[in-house]
Amino acid sequence: MTEPTQPALPVADIARLTAAILDEVETAVVGMRDALEIALGAILAGGHILFEDVPGVGKTVAARSLSAALGLDFARLQCTPDLLPADITGAMVFDPAARAFEFRPGPVFTGLLLADEINRTGPKTQSALLEAMAERHVTVEGVTHSLPAPFHVIATSNPVEYEGTYPLPEAQLDRFMVRLAVGYPERDEEQDILLRRVARREEAVTVNQVVDAATVRALQAGVEACAVDPDVAAYCVDLAAATRRHVSLELGASPRGSQNLLLLARALAAMDGRAFALPEDVKRVAVPVLAHRVVVTPTAWAGGLQPEDVIRGLLDQVAGPPSVGARDSRVGVTRSAGSTGSAGTVAAP
Repeated sequence: MTEPTQPALPVADIARLTAAILDEVETAVVGMRDALEIALGAILAGGHILFEDVPGVGKTVAARSLSAALGLDFARLQCTPDLLPADITGAMVFDPAARAFEFRPGPVFTGLLLADEINRTGPKTQSALLEAMAERHVTVEGVTHSLPAPFHVIATSNPVEYEGTYPLPEAQLDRFMVRLAVGYPERDEEQDILLRRVARREEAVTVNQVVDAATVRALQAGVEACAVDPDVAAYCVDLAAATRRHVSLELGASPRGSQNLLLLARALAAMDGRAFALPEDVKRVAVPVLAHRVVVTPTAWAGGLQPEDVIRGLLDQVAGPPSVGARDSRVGVTRSAGSTGSAGTVAAP
């Protein structure tokens, strides 16, 4: 379906609205601000999100809360070993009254699809999402059906060491803009979770809508309008290329990795009230964008080396350009060159 083109919002409005979205989501989700910022940035950059962590740390609640605050249509896909591709995309069903087959859309026809425990279903079914995630449409019985705009997937997965899980194919991992993990909450945060549950007297958590789908498209258009310095783009390319030459990696990041690195850096810059990305924005998102796209060699893996370690090492080795300007474009804020606010990195364990 064709959606009307939305005007691009200025970065001041992007910063204001995204801060309001995150504040609202945090009424339901505790201790995940960094992960939520990067997840929201991925949505504004047009990407998909993979939350990989142990069960019970709030991955599903975070996905539901983001969808509610963004005002997007929401569908949940509970992935199980017997799930079929048609259960995702939909299928042709015979209508006795019309004496003809008609297409019955699957849960993928929504604004935000939560693929819960995606690695509990087999590779064949996982691959049914590839076309939808990359091209925003699905093909059933030779007929192509367009998905709504915006369309985003937030998938959750458990570590592959857990019972009943399948490894995600590299081709599917590459479709996710970021892989995030939140880890266990701090003691005070976990106590806050308990007290909030007692105070509301029910399990369900309510998150108010902050924007709607049209505004999300306008936010995305505003991000697309942000400028990119060629040196910052070259830095993204250099980081991705370095993974392809690393002796401890048998698979490096694809060109989609360097592109997503730049797109997400630009989105976080807009969320910070800047109309341009800095090298520090790239550094902040390098681990969540690149780590799941690389594969360490068996020897390095046996020695305990993790993909995240390699990416962090490359950030120290690959020279980046100097930060652009001592004063950024955020309204009423003057900062020293290179300052980008939060420097935290969210990465899978």
